[in-house]
Amino acid sequence: MAAIDVAEPSECDRRVQLRRAVVAATIGTTIEWYDFFLYSVVTGLVFAKLFFPKSDPLVGTLEAFTIYAVGGIAFPSGASSFGHYGDRIGRKSTLIATLLLMGIATFLGALVPTYEQIGIWGAVILTVLRFVQGIGVGGEWGGSVLMSMEWASNETRGFIASWPQFGVPCGLFLVNLAVLLFGRM
Repeated sequence: MAAIDVAEPSECDRRVQLRRAVVAATIGTTIEWYDFFLYSVVTGLVFAKLFFPKSDPLVGTLEAFTIYAVGGIAFPSGASSFGHYGDRIGRKSTLIATLLLMGIATFLGALVPTYEQIGIWGAVILTVLRFVQGIGVGGEWGGSVLMSMEWASNETRGFIASWPQFGVPCGLFLVNLAVLLFGRM
């Protein structure tokens, strides 16, 4: 087989690609963590009443936060799965898949029937969707850092890789802002 000559991108092209990768990764991380943290803020406010009304209020809140923990338990499986496929088919495709996974699970979570409607099955469905969200955020988090880092030079790699991490507090800020605004309506 003949070798194919691939031209290296110019320095200007590399900077443009780096900027696009960092901005996209940071925005993607913000969206993922917004979806993930939205559950945590709402958990303390309403989920115990909706999904565990027969429990003591403290126990119901702990049960709701246990479902929250299921998402965290799913992080490693999402990171390893999407890390593997990111290496094989590309980071961009897998990051889009994680955003879709998270968005669909979040949307479906809003449609889950409460305890009054289907009993404990509402909490079971919510737990499954929370696990799916954990897979999505685990895959996106690692992939976004890698995508940013892959475009960086050796001298700036650590700094560039830190930008997607900025999406975590941004997502939390946006969740609290949304709850504050919608709570006043």
